Amino acid sequence: TVYRYAYGIDTKDWALYRSIFCDEITVDFFSYSGRPGERMLADDWVKGVVPLFTGLDASQHQMSNPLVDVDGESARCRMYMQAEHFFENEKDRPDYALGGYYDNVLKLTLDGWKISAVILNVLWQRGNRDIMDLARNKGLGLLASEQ
Repeated sequence: TVYRYAYGIDTKDWALYRSIFCDEITVDFFSYSGRPGERMLADDWVKGVVPLFTGLDASQHQMSNPLVDVDGESARCRMYMQAEHFFENEKDRPDYALGGYYDNVLKLTLDGWKISAVILNVLWQRGNRDIMDLARNKGLGLLASEQ
């Protein structure tokens, strides 16, 4: 389940990406965004990430060293992550990377294990973080033109 998180984003397979989440999830990316975590509908979370990854030229998320603790129908999984993002632009470097770890909470459902909470803990960053906003804006434009 947690590996499909990376695969869904990087291949822009939004049905796959949505399939790994419970209907309602907690998302806490405070260490990246400075905004407190929040409970939301998984559909809203996926809808929110689509513009960024639609606009990026490429991304590659790598996850490793999972530590899993299963307690009945719930589990916790901590695993290292590195994420590379690429967006050609005229302003600066085309790359932005970050690394750290995810703390995920999973629930066993009738459809298998699903993520009910994802917490990102950023330990390092390098490159041009501005490409994230540039790519999101491009993605919003591309998605709007498809409608």
